[in-house]
Amino acid sequence: MRVYFDYNATTPLAPQVAEAVATASQDLFGNASSVHYFGQQAKAALDDARSAVATLIHGDSSEVVLTSGGTEADNFAIRGVAEAADVSGRKHLVASAIEHEAVLNTLRALARRGWRTTLVPVDQSGIVSPDRVREALADDTAIVSVMHANNEIGTIQPIAALSAIAHERGALMHTDAVQSAGKIPVDVRELGVDLLSLSAHKFNGPKGAGALWIKRGTRLQPILTGGKHERNRRAGTENVPAVVGMGVAARLALGKMAGEGARVGALRNRLEEGILRTVPGTAVNGARPSRVPNTTNISFDRVEAESLLIALDLEGIAVSTGSACSSGTLEPSHVLKAMGLAAHRTQNSLRFSLGMFSTEEEVDRVVEVLPRLVEKLRGLTRKTATA
Repeated sequence: MRVYFDYNATTPLAPQVAEAVATASQDLFGNASSVHYFGQQAKAALDDARSAVATLIHGDSSEVVLTSGGTEADNFAIRGVAEAADVSGRKHLVASAIEHEAVLNTLRALARRGWRTTLVPVDQSGIVSPDRVREALADDTAIVSVMHANNEIGTIQPIAALSAIAHERGALMHTDAVQSAGKIPVDVRELGVDLLSLSAHKFNGPKGAGALWIKRGTRLQPILTGGKHERNRRAGTENVPAVVGMGVAARLALGKMAGEGARVGALRNRLEEGILRTVPGTAVNGARPSRVPNTTNISFDRVEAESLLIALDLEGIAVSTGSACSSGTLEPSHVLKAMGLAAHRTQNSLRFSLGMFSTEEEVDRVVEVLPRLVEKLRGLTRKTATA
């Protein structure tokens, strides 16, 4: 049995999505900017998908800009607002210390060009404090960016409260909803944000498609220049098949969200409780009550996370040590480090993320295998220490 518990990195395509992408690749080959039949056929498909994405987040389709994914959407939001606000003297950018690299590295790039940046710390709950955000703001703050749900520990942030605080100081509010859209209800009006990023491949859609929702009236500069695509907001010929797939995935996610959230949440809890019960020296990282239903992050005392990940993979079980965008680095998790966890705990934790195709049998397989693997690795550590 092969087990895939790395849905936060990417998700398998839903069958209906795969079919829609294949059909669009064959039939919708026109350029959506062309005025002839083939072009207008492609444009109609884009508009239909745009409408589905807008409905998923309770926005208006005219406010949705199609992108290549979450990274581009995050860059567009932060760089676009920073460039637009520069002329008014707002040169300060705020984000949480547990943001995705798409946000953190964008802030670093802008800092090298003269913008001031502030990263708001979090405590061991992994939740951003509204009071700490209020303290971080200045009169020249242009934008606050805090993710809706964290990609490593799954904690849900108080975005509505943070939006209100940002707006009090005249700043715009962006949220990276890549790990929440399609999993839990997301309503841009209730969140009070000005910009929201999402990515199709996190909710059983194709890679290469995402969106940035921009509240009507929000000023930002395009980061891609060229043609007049996306109402002059994002140049470049749209990836029609991938966008069509995103639209289908958005409709599927909206239709099954309540039932699927409860089902996956029960599986996550079964997995979590089984691991904590059968493997001594384990603990859940982050606030357990306020998380997306599919994610748990667990530390294993006296075990190197990379070694345990490889051992699980040899058993046919796929998990991760954190963000897929940080794979290949030996650095400890920046999220767990920002939470103030002990150094060893930032390097002995695994993320288990479940989804559409996860089953009880898979959960039980992981719970069955883990105690043996952990004990074996701890034994090797003891032998090394006494050698």
